[in-house]
Amino acid sequence: MSWTVERLNWADEALGEIDLPKRTMRFRSSFGSGLSRRAGDPPGIVWAVGDRGPNIKVKTAVKLYGLDRLKPLRSEEGAKIMPRLDLGPALAELRVADGRVELVRSLRVSDAEGRPISGLPVPGGPHTRCEPAFDLGGEPLDPDPSGLDTEGIAALPDGGFWVGDEFGPSLVRLDGDGRVVKRLVPQGVALHGAAYPVEASLPALAARRQLNRGFEAIALSPDGRWLFLAFQSPLAHPDESAHEQARHVRLWRLDAGTGEFAAQYLYPLDPPDSFRRDGPLELSDLKVSELCWVGEGSLLVLERGSETTKIYLVTPDDSFALPPEHLDVAARPTVEELSAGEIGLPVLAKRLLFSTDDAPEIGADLEGMAILSPSELLLVNDNDFGVEGAETGFWSVRFDQPLLD
Repeated sequence: MSWTVERLNWADEALGEIDLPKRTMRFRSSFGSGLSRRAGDPPGIVWAVGDRGPNIKVKTAVKLYGLDRLKPLRSEEGAKIMPRLDLGPALAELRVADGRVELVRSLRVSDAEGRPISGLPVPGGPHTRCEPAFDLGGEPLDPDPSGLDTEGIAALPDGGFWVGDEFGPSLVRLDGDGRVVKRLVPQGVALHGAAYPVEASLPALAARRQLNRGFEAIALSPDGRWLFLAFQSPLAHPDESAHEQARHVRLWRLDAGTGEFAAQYLYPLDPPDSFRRDGPLELSDLKVSELCWVGEGSLLVLERGSETTKIYLVTPDDSFALPPEHLDVAARPTVEELSAGEIGLPVLAKRLLFSTDDAPEIGADLEGMAILSPSELLLVNDNDFGVEGAETGFWSVRFDQPLLD
């Protein structure tokens, strides 16, 4: 299969700036965390989602912006600096036509009263760890039981959306105006004081996700019946060492109406040294960032390092479903422990369709993917609101054969 690549015209909206000791921090609109097409929408209409809002690692804030006052925070595991809390989770309706991408409208994710939902981490607890957040002065930011890190989107036939969240991790149902209808979190997780209904109905195992590696990739079947979602990385189950050595990512199938669990599959990650543009990588650096339904019962999977992105075709049918005991958080050895060696469990077969190692004109940090036509994909990178200088890029990839059956 051969292809052609075109970068589409798009300009990020400037969202302000902050003068800092070493350089100015500039903010841009960000809608590159996930893409989705809704069945029945006009050609070229695509829905996009941005993540929690501007955030930056402590080490990067010190190096790029001279924020030496933050140095004492370098020992805080997973700590993030959040400089603009007013910029938070949002959706966008986009139109792709004539070699360009246009913003039709944006929808800030909000509660039932229309109040914006923050991108602050949720409170940690006995069942799940959450990363600490700080402001530019190094002061801790209080966690928010309503906070979301929105990373994947599935546009539903009724006009609403399912959105994947990395914090909980959770699955969030939005109406057509971006208001939260309900949030599904793992059993045992409580978000007391949230500004919307919370149901602890997802398998408890989800809470064992590696820090900041929750649900990033989701896709809806065309009939609206099934929702597929993948963890970004192997779980930290029973511990972080298992995450670092595991070679498989869990992929779940849920009832799209209720969010009820239906089946679990294992997606095998490629060897780290096969991501040629990235240089040396560890297994824990690899991520699954997007899913798209394609054809009868198959999915496209976006697997990436940072510079290199690969797109694979998988078919998660019943023959690959894991035995039910591997959903039990108490089961030993865990899937992640088995994954480090000869796993001895069903593993999805995958077929490579495309790699950016063969298309150097496509940029890094791709997180969104949508099918524009039977033979055309739309890809987008996450610019992280421009805090490290990145800009959003959209690329069209046209294949010489249909992807859809």
